[in-house]
Amino acid sequence: MRRTPAERDVTRDVGHDAKQSIRMTADRILAVPSREAGERKSRAGILIPATANVDRRLVWAEVVQVGPTVRNVEPGDRVLFSPDAGYEVEIRGEEYLILRERDVHAVASERDDGQTGLYL
Repeated sequence: MRRTPAERDVTRDVGHDAKQSIRMTADRILAVPSREAGERKSRAGILIPATANVDRRLVWAEVVQVGPTVRNVEPGDRVLFSPDAGYEVEIRGEEYLILRERDVHAVASERDDGQTGLYL
């Protein structure tokens, strides 16, 4: 099974130089949150801090790995989800999110001929 570079990077130290890869289970998705989940700018250029109250705003993340029962999402896709869904985890100093497939509202992937690349 071929792994993407992002999948190879998701390892944790187990001993001196031994590493184990992380495999997602069931319907879980491991994703890297986009920068827009933190501070962002308005169209007028005003900086909006991450602590500002943004009710009902969905954010994007890039999928790194998926569990064996995930059917509609593949590594490399971008998913749209609610920021309060899922769990944050730090792996080797990098921030990731663990989501369930049912928490994903939309999937954006590479466009094929005749398709939009956005699935709602």
